[in-house]
Amino acid sequence: MKDTLNTAEETDITDSFGTLYHPKSALVFYETEGNNAQSYVENFDIDSNGNMINAHPLTIREAQRLSATLDIQTKKNKDFLKSNGIISTNVLFIDASENGKVIWYTKSQKRQLYFTERLSIPNGQAHTPPLLWCANKRGIRIFALATNKRPTAETQLLYAPFLNVYESGNVCMGSVDINIKNSASLEEFIKEWENYFFNSYFSHLVNNHNPIKGNCVNLWKNQILNKEAFPIDVLLNSNLTLKNLL
Repeated sequence: MKDTLNTAEETDITDSFGTLYHPKSALVFYETEGNNAQSYVENFDIDSNGNMINAHPLTIREAQRLSATLDIQTKKNKDFLKSNGIISTNVLFIDASENGKVIWYTKSQKRQLYFTERLSIPNGQAHTPPLLWCANKRGIRIFALATNKRPTAETQLLYAPFLNVYESGNVCMGSVDINIKNSASLEEFIKEWENYFFNSYFSHLVNNHNPIKGNCVNLWKNQILNKEAFPIDVLLNSNLTLKNLL
């Protein structure tokens, strides 16, 4: 019998790795004991085997290089949700903190929509109602609006008439890989979230939540085939106002 362990071909998988970073130096911080402790920083080079060598006090040039690197990362975080120009009137609220959010609205429009095969709804363009979006870097909530007018704090929110949306308005993104950069501008943030939502496949009602009067699957089948304006009268009240999202 052949020794399959010894004759099996080896496969080189290094090309499938991501960016590989090599360690170049390490900082070691020393501190004296007592109430008035003093600190000292030592810099070590790292050789090709990963060993720390050439210990020496941290030089001014090395400290400046470290400071510049940290400043770049801080600037990226400061750029989060910063507008590239005049803020669009469709933006209603901005919280630019690390875990902040944006609330904006879109008027009724025609969008490309995608559906899983088992729904028997053809992919294609269809008219959507006015929508209100509330998103942070990790997730998004979406609601419908009765008109194209700019919402106020007291505007009633209607359930968004889509599959994959919870009763709370939170969107089930399934296997979509959400990757909002810490340096994303306001415009990039909004565009990316709208693309994530409309480029994903609608597949199911979440927890049997039917967001409209009637059959949601039949609604979108008719919208795709007939290309008609969205029928606002099928929307249901969520019993929330914009103020509840602020």
